[in-house]
Amino acid sequence: QVQVVESGGGLVRDGGTLTLSCSASGSIFAIIGMGWYRQAPGKQRELVAEVNRGGGINYADSVKGRFTISRLNAANTVYLQMNSLKPEDTGVYYCNAKGYDSSRRVFDIWGQGTQVTVSS
Repeated sequence: QVQVVESGGGLVRDGGTLTLSCSASGSIFAIIGMGWYRQAPGKQRELVAEVNRGGGINYADSVKGRFTISRLNAANTVYLQMNSLKPEDTGVYYCNAKGYDSSRRVFDIWGQGTQVTVSS
């Protein structure tokens, strides 16, 4: 079984900085990709940033130039450095991991989410 655990959310002022971390653990054979999504109240969950096994990275237009995703492949860990935070970045941030487990079955796992609140 595979688990994903996030940490690092909190309350920060407009223009502030936060770093989120996410680790995948359990019966993992290989990670295909990991990413961060967020959901604001009353809105659908949306992609923030993702990184694939080959190192390819994709960002939402709204966070380009402000957020940086990075990954430690050996540790199945991904970080999201968030700079110049804005009130509209407020939401629950979820980590997602996709890959193959030790039985070579595909998994697509979500973490429990961590709250990020940016005050104006």
